[in-house]
Formats: sequence, C-alpha cells, structure tokens
Amino acid sequence: MKVVKSKDVEKLKVEMDGAKDVEIRWLISKDDGAPNFAMRMFEVQPGGYTPLHTHPHEHEVYILEGKGIFVCEGTEYAFGPEHAIFAPPAKEHQFKNTGDSVLRFLCLIPINA
Repeated sequence: MKVVKSKDVEKLKVEMDGAKDVEIRWLISKDDGAPNFAMRMFEVQPGGYTPLHTHPHEHEVYILEGKGIFVCEGTEYAFGPEHAIFAPPAKEHQFKNTGDSVLRFLCLIPINA
C-alpha cells in the first residue's frame, strides 16, 4: 500500500531524444508493489513536448491542468483540463504544451511496459 502526495515524489527530467522541457514523477510503480499498472505524472513546460514515439502498449491519460495538443498518427487533437485521452498501442503519438503555464497530466501504463 502507498499513500503519498504527488509533490513528495521525486521529479525526474525526461532524458529521451525528442523530449523538450518534460519532467516525470513515478507516483505508483512496481517498486511500490503494483502488479499490473504504473501511474506517472508528467509536467511539460510551456513550449515543451514529449518525444514523438511508438511502443506496443497503450496509455490512459488524464489532463490535470494546462492545455495542449495530442498528436496521434499525424492528426492533432486539442485538449485541456479534465480531458481523458486513450493512446492506442503501436500508434505514433506525442503531447505538446501549447499554453502559457505548466501542462500536468497523469499517464497509466502496464507495469511490464
């Protein structure tokens, strides 16, 4: 079991090619004993973006604050707070912050991803 405030979880810089001004907090992971899913919180600064990438697992994303564009297979979808986004497996995707403040979102993935 784990009960923690997100601000108390270490924030790490995302060091992937193609990422700009992105940080991550691993809120729940296999290190906490989670057998199936990990919950991550991303923070993307204004003008920042995650890498344009693909992988075999899905993402479930919930936007906490900020606004941006979700790119999936070359199509752009605008989003803001309280939007839920499903990123299908094996589809090229990216999140871009198009606002003037931090973009903060939760992202759930399978533990073995």
